[in-house]
Amino acid sequence: MLVTISSPGAAVDATGYRSHPVGTRPEIASASRPRPLTLEGVSFSYRSDVPVLDHVDLHVAAGEFVALVGPNGSGKSTLLRIALGLLRPDEGEVRLFGEHPEQLSQRGRLGYVPQRPGAGEAVSVTVEDLVRSGRLARVGWRGRMRAPDREVVRHAIAAVGLDDQRDRRVRELSGGQQQRAFIARALAAEPELFVLDEPVAGVDVESQMLFRASLVHLLEHHQASVLLVSHELGAVADDLDRIIVLKSSIRFDGTPDELSSSGVALGVHRADLPLWLEGVV
Repeated sequence: MLVTISSPGAAVDATGYRSHPVGTRPEIASASRPRPLTLEGVSFSYRSDVPVLDHVDLHVAAGEFVALVGPNGSGKSTLLRIALGLLRPDEGEVRLFGEHPEQLSQRGRLGYVPQRPGAGEAVSVTVEDLVRSGRLARVGWRGRMRAPDREVVRHAIAAVGLDDQRDRRVRELSGGQQQRAFIARALAAEPELFVLDEPVAGVDVESQMLFRASLVHLLEHHQASVLLVSHELGAVADDLDRIIVLKSSIRFDGTPDELSSSGVALGVHRADLPLWLEGVV
């Protein structure tokens, strides 16, 4: 819960992270920073007669927190795969930091946390080792971890509330803790664009709030951009700058207030999504 402080419009939560009002973070207003992600006129189909994406225009500005939502089968996962360079669009242009995704020269600028249902059960390394592996995106596989790098790793683990679990093996953790460990791994690279695919699906409330705190920290202290794909926005509803509703094409692109004013509640669960988006998609 946010508590108002003396600065007009600013707030600070229980983690100590200060939040700017929606759409007013100074990084968003800076026209000099290139857009981390741009899709223009992107179309894609697995079968020629069934378009999955139809002329999608989407961008994420520097320092912006954007949520991408839509019913199952709306094309969200396909859009992410295209944005990350894992699929080529049939039509249109995609740019990550001004480059073609598959040609991105500095992969450490991008942090990606995919859906990982049960994936942590196969990971035998400790939490600290997993998070340290994320730092290699910055120092290189042959690079040497120095004191500043070790501090970044420590900070990433603390940001997701796993300080007391750092020496435990990932497979021994709960599902929510495992997801937070993978988020910390991505945080350790200090990405400029953080892409998350359903990161809080099925995790407990405490993990959701710690997840929210780590994203706010990334936005406020590292001026990163976040693209979050999720059915459940309750934990971050007050922090979003924009919400994009996708169903093959973009059906809505605007602020949470604009979406809420149409009667849409953001704190809904997965099963309710087709119903609450009925008037939008």
